[in-house]
Amino acid sequence: MAKKIDKEEFLQSLIVPPGRKISLKKDYNPSFKPDYITKEDANALLQTGIGRMAELQDKLYAQNNYGLLINLQAMDAAGKDGTIKHVMSGLNPQGCQVFSFKVPSAEELDHDYLWRYFKALPERGRIGIFNRSYYEEVLVVRVHEALMERQQLPPEAKTKKIWQQRFEQINNFEKYLVDNGIIVLKFFLNVSKVEQKKRFLERIDRPEKNWKFSENDAKERGFWNDYMNAYEDVFNNTSTEWAPWYVIPADRKWFTRLAVGAVIYMTLESLGLAYPTVTEEHRQSLLKAKELLENEGE
Repeated sequence: MAKKIDKEEFLQSLIVPPGRKISLKKDYNPSFKPDYITKEDANALLQTGIGRMAELQDKLYAQNNYGLLINLQAMDAAGKDGTIKHVMSGLNPQGCQVFSFKVPSAEELDHDYLWRYFKALPERGRIGIFNRSYYEEVLVVRVHEALMERQQLPPEAKTKKIWQQRFEQINNFEKYLVDNGIIVLKFFLNVSKVEQKKRFLERIDRPEKNWKFSENDAKERGFWNDYMNAYEDVFNNTSTEWAPWYVIPADRKWFTRLAVGAVIYMTLESLGLAYPTVTEEHRQSLLKAKELLENEGE
């Protein structure tokens, strides 16, 4: 059986420290896992955690003060869909919604770059998951500069400072959300290039997985270093005290799921969630209702 996990130590091993410059290559190992935990232990802990998370979700919904926004970012085949499926499997679907943002529509391009994400934010009491998020606007748009032309920005906005400006805008956006009770969690599933290749080949070799792969996925590997540089810049500029980044090792799916689940659970637990306390007047009305029900004829 795995030893008792030190929560603070566990979180600190995954977090990008706000205000400190990190190196993805040097500081975060895609294959990392703690020596004291096995795959079997991780699966058991995840199942226990899912049950506890469901209880916290129920309180989140009942209390109706906080919302939780989960941003999932990753390279292709890092396991975003599987993580959502396994970690969120025990939650009430009425209080949880997943959004996968595709290529912007003509309507979306006629608005500012955060508009479509604003529309999808979770309500109080609910959990919202962005499967790829507004961070695509400083990642894929940065790697493929031609995409910027489609955003119809005025000439004076297209400067070398645009990425720094967007970092500041996103930080302010997230601070606004947190100040208004929408907690922001940000995960980067850190898969290695070697493991991605292995998973791509599996998608080609297994007919039931062919639909998850296209030739363009292979072509994007040619931009791997550009993406890593862009991600590193994102982490160094947008991991804040109010919305830090968590870099999750993604070469072992079982550890990825445990780590993401643990961070979500610990975050919900830290909110001090509780069921609303009813007034004495409400309590008396409940007793009257109980009396009426008990005195009903069969």
